[in-house]
Amino acid sequence: MTVEPVVSMRGVVKNYNALRPLRIAELSVAPGARIAVSGIDAPGAEVMLNLVTGASLPDQGEVRVFGRTTAAVSDGDEWLASLDRFGIVSPRAVLLDAATLLQNLAMPLTLDIEPVPPGIAEQVNALAREAGIDPVQLEKPIAVLDAVTRARAHLARAVALEPSLLILEHPTAGFAAGDGASFGQAVASVAGARSLATLMISEDAEFSAAAATRRLALHGASGDLRPPRRRLFW
Repeated sequence: MTVEPVVSMRGVVKNYNALRPLRIAELSVAPGARIAVSGIDAPGAEVMLNLVTGASLPDQGEVRVFGRTTAAVSDGDEWLASLDRFGIVSPRAVLLDAATLLQNLAMPLTLDIEPVPPGIAEQVNALAREAGIDPVQLEKPIAVLDAVTRARAHLARAVALEPSLLILEHPTAGFAAGDGASFGQAVASVAGARSLATLMISEDAEFSAAAATRRLALHGASGDLRPPRRRLFW
């Protein structure tokens, strides 16, 4: 029995005001697989995320998600409803700096965050533990937290509504050298426990090595995705 991929991209070309368009010759993400892709800059990563979520359509080629081409989404209401199936980890995602980490993690679950209801607080604590967040951090405002804890907050929020696909867009941007591996382990733990198909776009080799079951590098001119070359010197 053939298992249909969660994400399939074939012959994709998308122009986005760069020197050359984003090209993806072929990419397939199977259920439960964790794929890391390097070779895509920050603007290109945003374009790729929009292609996968159906926020934009390719100029050429086809993107299929959950067995359906993104071009088949008929209207805005249908597209908005489909977003619940995606969990997105991105430094572009908004966290409220003046609110506590507890309040920020509660927001996908309730609009009542002052105070956070006890039942929601229990769910938030479970999400925080899952993402490897020290409970001591929960009562602190987001503004005082370091980049790693903020990234873990994005991860916890991304899985709060139990998505079917996790997408990470340069999640370790702003990290200090060497911090990527521990966050990669957190992503692997969360995605593995939930059997989440996961697509990561990252230039952080330590993060990708810890998080992914398969690593690929994009060759921009052709759109081919191949295993990254091993470094001879470190």
